[in-house]
Amino acid sequence: MDILIYPLLGAVAGLIAGLFGLGGGIIIVPVLIFAFGLLDMPTSILVHMAVGTSLATIIVTSSSSVLTHHKLKAINWPVVKQMTIGIIIGTWLGAAAADFVSGEQFKKLIGVFSLLVALQMGLNLKPKAARNLPNATGQTLAGTIIGALSSLFGIGGGSLSVPYFSYCSVPIANAIATSAALGLPIAIAGTLGHIYAGLDTPNLPSYSLGYVYLPAWLGIILTSALFAKLGAKLAHQLPPLLMKRLFALLLSLVATKFLFF
Repeated sequence: MDILIYPLLGAVAGLIAGLFGLGGGIIIVPVLIFAFGLLDMPTSILVHMAVGTSLATIIVTSSSSVLTHHKLKAINWPVVKQMTIGIIIGTWLGAAAADFVSGEQFKKLIGVFSLLVALQMGLNLKPKAARNLPNATGQTLAGTIIGALSSLFGIGGGSLSVPYFSYCSVPIANAIATSAALGLPIAIAGTLGHIYAGLDTPNLPSYSLGYVYLPAWLGIILTSALFAKLGAKLAHQLPPLLMKRLFALLLSLVATKFLFF
């Protein structure tokens, strides 16, 4: 099953990343939870493994995205540099906090987060520009919050940082590009945090590095980058609002499963 499900998941996550500008973690984490359950992975570590593995895949998939946005000169690097200070702190806090949450509680938290993202996408909610970017201290604080939540839920942070930048009057193209650049330090620091948190955990499956399951990581990255490019092309050919609402419906079903069943 590993040979088939992980490359397939990578393809789906890549498509979603390209279509909607998300890092793919929002779908990788729920599917990995189901997949790891079929492998009879212990419930005490199942969700932690899904989150850690998701973050590790984002390191690879976000790298090509960052390079593309950099070539287009759309990334605000000074903001990335300042927020990365907070992101490193936040991702380690998120990884440490996750280690104290039970598997079942963790699943409920992911269900709530998935439902919130589904509502945002389904209703096409976008924050209005209300202020400019804060000073260095404010940017570091924002990075800490975004990093902590991203690390906790195994995502690249796009569903958090893009609305934040839009609220701070950053043009949408620059908001997406700068958010993509922030996804790389989130993924790297978050992965290291989840590896460290899981090193002494008993009953880890073979071929694990802390809370990162290497067979799943390898299978996903084999296809995700390729299909992300395809998703980006499809984004210009398919009705964007319809696609968002279909994906929101899928996320709502996933959230319902985690919260009530």
